[in-house]
Amino acid sequence: QVELVESGGGLVQAGGSLRLSCAASGRTFSGYTMGWFRQAPGKEREFVSRITWSGGRTSYADSVKGRFTVSRDNVKNMMYLQMNSLNAEDTAVYYCAASAGVVLGLWASPDYWGQGTQVTVSS
Repeated sequence: QVELVESGGGLVQAGGSLRLSCAASGRTFSGYTMGWFRQAPGKEREFVSRITWSGGRTSYADSVKGRFTVSRDNVKNMMYLQMNSLNAEDTAVYYCAASAGVVLGLWASPDYWGQGTQVTVSS
């Protein structure tokens, strides 16, 4: 049973930082692209960031470029999202996702999803 479990969400003031973690278990994620999506109230789920197995390729939504950094530790089967300079528009449930292989272009349908962690930014 594949499981992705997010943690690290919470309430933070605008301008602050949070670090999200995603713990992967149930199989080896060798060769998998992993990443983050988010869904704000009343909005569709949107792509945030992704990282290839080697960590050599990362991708970010324009809205988070320069503020968010994705990383992974393949030995621990962990992925992280460092979020800096948070603003109210970053308030959302953040989901961890994974897909086999290298994902290029639009990432429409990840193979696996986590349950999500709430991030709330107060202005």
